[in-house]
Amino acid sequence: MKIVRKDYIHGGPGSVKMIPDEADDLWIAYNLIAEGDSVLAVTVRKVLREATSGRRDAERVKLRLEIKVEAVDYEKEGSILRLRGTNILENEHVKIGAFHTLELELHRPFVLRKDVWDSLALDMLRQAADPAASADLVVIIMQEGLAHILLVGKSVTITRARIEVSIPRKHGPAIAGYESALNKFFENVMQAFLKHVDFNVVRCAVIASPGFTKDQFHRHLLLEAERRQMRSIIENKSRIVLVHTTSGYKHSLREVLDAPNVMSMIKDTKAAQEVRALEEFFNMLSNDSARACYGPKHVEVAHERMAVQTLLITDELFRSADVATRKKYINLVDSVKGSGGSAYIFSSMHVSGEQLAQLTGIAAILRFPLPDLDDIEM
Repeated sequence: MKIVRKDYIHGGPGSVKMIPDEADDLWIAYNLIAEGDSVLAVTVRKVLREATSGRRDAERVKLRLEIKVEAVDYEKEGSILRLRGTNILENEHVKIGAFHTLELELHRPFVLRKDVWDSLALDMLRQAADPAASADLVVIIMQEGLAHILLVGKSVTITRARIEVSIPRKHGPAIAGYESALNKFFENVMQAFLKHVDFNVVRCAVIASPGFTKDQFHRHLLLEAERRQMRSIIENKSRIVLVHTTSGYKHSLREVLDAPNVMSMIKDTKAAQEVRALEEFFNMLSNDSARACYGPKHVEVAHERMAVQTLLITDELFRSADVATRKKYINLVDSVKGSGGSAYIFSSMHVSGEQLAQLTGIAAILRFPLPDLDDIEM
């Protein structure tokens, strides 16, 4: 995210002009923009003009509109961010108070105004402006005939491609058809890999599968790279790692992020830190359950007793339409940090965030045991 201009008071009103450069930036904008904020952007709207013949012709014109936001929608697969609300900027084509939908796009600036720039919003801005905060990880999760190419960014996991090829059984006279279909499958996966992997950005590319499919594809990729002199693959083959997973489906991404050879390459990224924190929480829950808790009530009580060492919370909880609820969780994060603890805000678009969401979206590792928490109703 390119931050063009900042004009705000910490904990008070102000505006920020920014330009989203990549899909992750639109997800960050989705988390930043709340109901009641206003957003100024250039948009295209169809207007009716009176022709000399008396007929009314429709014409598309570019407009600068500023809307008071009433709803925010994000389409993950297409990376599209839509804002709905009422116009608050005087305009010859759109009346004040008229309802309008703004669609924020990559490489197009917009201005976000808030009555209160709280600590969470400012943290998001800092992360957005820091390109080193990105995980920069591409994962091919595959099995024979099926592959998913996933981009794991700093805030969102996006499916870039899904490749599916019917492969006959590897038996008897069908063996020739099997080899041909497998080669076609590997070629399709390789072309998608070349299209979506930029080693100027990506730190690590992972090929993951059950069985030997990953090894076969890796061999195919390197042989074809040498034969066709694909410099990007040849020069970066040390950054392509293989990981065993139990399936070729997207849910196996968690196994990839847990793999030591992957973690060593992305160890300083936000995604890796969150995976480690979640793993530590589950270990504590299994081995010393009095020092781990989850659910809003249990975590709040633990914090009141100054027991929270590490807070784990999903960004979904901050998108509540209820301002008081949002403020409560922001204050909790600030208070945990202020008392010497650490807080991890998990993206609901990451596999680790999805896992935390299944445990109510909030959990904590405690400084000392609180065995009586179990007696408190959730």
